[in-house]
Amino acid sequence: MFNSPLVSVIMPAYNAEKFITEAIQSVQNQVFEKWEMIVVDDASTDKTVGIVRDIMATDSRIHILINEKNIGQGLTRNKAIEVAKGRYIAFLDSDDLWAPNKLEKQLAILNSTGAAMTHTSYGYIDVNGQLIKEPLRVSTLPIGYNYLLKRTEIGCLTAIYDTNIVGKKYMPDLPRSQDYALWLSILREGHVSASIDEVLAFYRIHDNNISKNKWKKIPYHWIVLRKYEQLNFFKSIYFMVMWATRGVSRFFLK
Repeated sequence: MFNSPLVSVIMPAYNAEKFITEAIQSVQNQVFEKWEMIVVDDASTDKTVGIVRDIMATDSRIHILINEKNIGQGLTRNKAIEVAKGRYIAFLDSDDLWAPNKLEKQLAILNSTGAAMTHTSYGYIDVNGQLIKEPLRVSTLPIGYNYLLKRTEIGCLTAIYDTNIVGKKYMPDLPRSQDYALWLSILREGHVSASIDEVLAFYRIHDNNISKNKWKKIPYHWIVLRKYEQLNFFKSIYFMVMWATRGVSRFFLK
């Protein structure tokens, strides 16, 4: 493979003792090994910090920051982005997983296309790591800003962006949809995200993120369109309807 710069893997964690070991191991199992992982604990009350520190003792690529109080996923990820040393910024939550060849394939497409971002298809797993539902399939072509307004296909667990092209980009202070706002802020500048229609990551569905919570994203999606993208009322309604229609199909009909 080409001589790639460092990848910084951003992992927020809150009361993640049940799944975080498996999540970290999925990064350690990457074919591409030139990465650092920055775990930011968001004031957990369980054994999350101790688990991460035990793993750190055997792998110097893993680091931890600890929030004194809970500040939410977006701002927690921003703390990791701020100290990240890598050219590439990648994201993985503490309950999700990567396929072993994820970084290798995405860095290869970034290098060959010169795209600012890349994302992939991803599957769904249950608490036991068993596949459920149909995977979310992404476009076979690079996607731009207008496409993403219509279809929110970039899963945070699959996204990687190149700081040499766009600089360090941060998430807004929103309880939900902060990752979507980040992708839009990158693509709005005229960049594209190179799509890989292959399942290279796995989103875990459990009690804290089951499908019914998608309804709670509605007001935050609206905020992203109106406040951050500054779309007029009618365009915002149009893209909200597009998003909601696809969301119902994705999470309830499959």
